[in-house]
Amino acid sequence: MSIWTSIIHTVANKAYQSEMQQAKKAVQNQEKIFQMLISKAKNTEFGKQHHFGSIQTIQDYQSRVGIGDYETNRSFFEQVKNGEKDILWPGKPKYLAKTSGTTSGTKYIPITKASIPNHINSARNALFSYLVHHKQSNAFAGKMLFLSGSPVLEKENGILIGRLSGIVNHEIPAWFQKNKLPDGKVNSEPVWEKKVDLMIQQLLSHDLRVISGIPPWIQMLLERTLEISGRESIAEVFPNLELYIHGGVNFNPYKKRLNQLLGKPITMLETYPASEGFFAYQNDPQDDGLLLLCNSGIFYEFVPFSEVNKNNPQRLTLNEVQIGVDYAIILSSNAGLWSYVIGDLVQFTSLSPYKIRVSGRVSQYISAFGEHVISSEIDHAITMAQSKFGFQLTEYSVAPQVNPLEGELPYHEWFIEFKTAPSNLDEIAQEINKQLIQKNTYYKDLITNQILQNLKIRVVKTDGFKNYLISIGKYGEQFKVPRLSNDRKHADSLMQYTL
Repeated sequence: MSIWTSIIHTVANKAYQSEMQQAKKAVQNQEKIFQMLISKAKNTEFGKQHHFGSIQTIQDYQSRVGIGDYETNRSFFEQVKNGEKDILWPGKPKYLAKTSGTTSGTKYIPITKASIPNHINSARNALFSYLVHHKQSNAFAGKMLFLSGSPVLEKENGILIGRLSGIVNHEIPAWFQKNKLPDGKVNSEPVWEKKVDLMIQQLLSHDLRVISGIPPWIQMLLERTLEISGRESIAEVFPNLELYIHGGVNFNPYKKRLNQLLGKPITMLETYPASEGFFAYQNDPQDDGLLLLCNSGIFYEFVPFSEVNKNNPQRLTLNEVQIGVDYAIILSSNAGLWSYVIGDLVQFTSLSPYKIRVSGRVSQYISAFGEHVISSEIDHAITMAQSKFGFQLTEYSVAPQVNPLEGELPYHEWFIEFKTAPSNLDEIAQEINKQLIQKNTYYKDLITNQILQNLKIRVVKTDGFKNYLISIGKYGEQFKVPRLSNDRKHADSLMQYTL
């Protein structure tokens, strides 16, 4: 083990011990963070409108600041984007993370100087926790691939704008830069296919030890690596690869294929990052629970899923949660988010320390590949296609096809029951696809960069949806066909009712 690796392991142990000590004081830390947030933001526009200056308790705060999402507070976010100061947090944010969310269209999430450590230090500590549990690891003796968006940022009103993964490139500490790939030039290549090939050519000349990225993109990259290298498995190409850090979408649909590509067992480490914050990571490879980060500038509230649609839902703090209950996670943070619904449902798997797992979404969605397609986008796309081609339909449902036939790209599968099956299905599919591309930038990126192929339509037989609901004992006015799903539970069963 080199001197550099020994130093990293020593630093990692200290950071890990500090994190675990803080985890024991999670409830106290949450109270301190709450008081700090209110004090810092009391003179902002949001703080003045909600009388932060006289807030003494969490109950005071909950009575004055209702739960909301991006749309609820769009006027504040627009002021921030327009370059106005002291709106949601003192001064201007350093960055705006551009994202297509599952509960809204394009959003611009503030990343402030105060909130940057949450993103950077949390990612660092996730990696450090791996080193603590793998004392013989030589991860830092080689290179680490971080598959990210372009670091080339736009600038509007004095604020840099880009995807979070691109922004993070500008904040990576200097001591880590020597291990990171790809380099800035390759990472800035705008044409995705060219960027991938340049990245692989760069990787092939290095000793790769760690990879990080969203599963569908990593799967695509590994498949292309084998094509270019002519090898049978990634283990032959990078024999010292030992760790894959993942997050962003459900990993399970990709696990089998990734293991097949890798050709040897490596450690899989799950993280829970988002543009709104870095919330948790797997601090123990033997425990699937993710350690909730309670001392990183974020104050959490939790609404039981059964209360989500109520006018005045129960809002619980950390010391009130229970294991195994679905909660909508609500954030207030030093990025200037206030009682903000990110749309995820979580369950606690441990209360000492506090650990969670993501259990679902507050609303229906498809994000099997990171596309964040929501119901309103699906409804818009098919409505526009109907308007153009004049077909009538009875019902429809959409699901991802993650594991298509060999040699085929994944796709969205649309199950549509028409009044009369049209003869121009290909044209209809193309129109729906076009509308989705126009509405959703993530879907557009996946199609353009050939991570997904265009959607496919499966024609459902007359009364097919009805018979399906009858078969599962859910036929009646109180039951609805799921408009879209993020898994194949309904889709696989619907296949028997297609032509």
